[in-house]
Amino acid sequence: MSHRILIVDDEPSVTDLIAYNLRKFLYDVQTAANGREALRLAREYKPDLILLDLMIPEVDGLDVCRELRKTSDVPIIMITARGEEIDRVLGLEIGADDYVTKPFSVRELMARIKAVLRRPQKDSQVESATLLRGPGNLLVDVERRSLTIDGTSIELTRLEFDLLHRLLINPGRVLTRERLLEQAWGYEYIGNTRVVDSAVKRLRAKLRAVSLEADCIESVRGLGYRIN
Repeated sequence: MSHRILIVDDEPSVTDLIAYNLRKFLYDVQTAANGREALRLAREYKPDLILLDLMIPEVDGLDVCRELRKTSDVPIIMITARGEEIDRVLGLEIGADDYVTKPFSVRELMARIKAVLRRPQKDSQVESATLLRGPGNLLVDVERRSLTIDGTSIELTRLEFDLLHRLLINPGRVLTRERLLEQAWGYEYIGNTRVVDSAVKRLRAKLRAVSLEADCIESVRGLGYRIN
């Protein structure tokens, strides 16, 4: 069965270009031209991935992302205009998985789509350990993609979970920002590596909110991060 992809963009030329190329690779495609229609189709169509433009009418892309994250973990790739760095960072903070900027190359977009769709299977196939433990009674269930600290469940975005997972399976090793993004996203990251600093900052805040001992992530200046 082919993956279902929902394209949300109010520019017909962009929607038609993406849909044409996705259908060439036998993806099942639906489109929406505004935020309300996107939320309706997300419920009814149940896509495996959403391509979401930020600047759409009725309900903007950030609010669509926020609303979806209340009930769904569907992968979301944002489509942004060049220069909207604040919106891109905010989008990643509220749960988007990746972003591309207009004008984008179709080849790059297809690579990102394939990487995001592969990600859940990659974790279960590559890593043999299904339970990972850390300080402060931190427990990561890789199979269920869940985190608990001393029995308290912690909600993580997809990227935050993948970053924590990669650090935990490399205890004591310094992982560069580039390597963390490559492993979390599943391909060679093209863009600003500051997004990993933002993700780690949010992740550490969530850990510390439950237990100071559970914040086992250490910044190594000029290099990256490691589990202490």
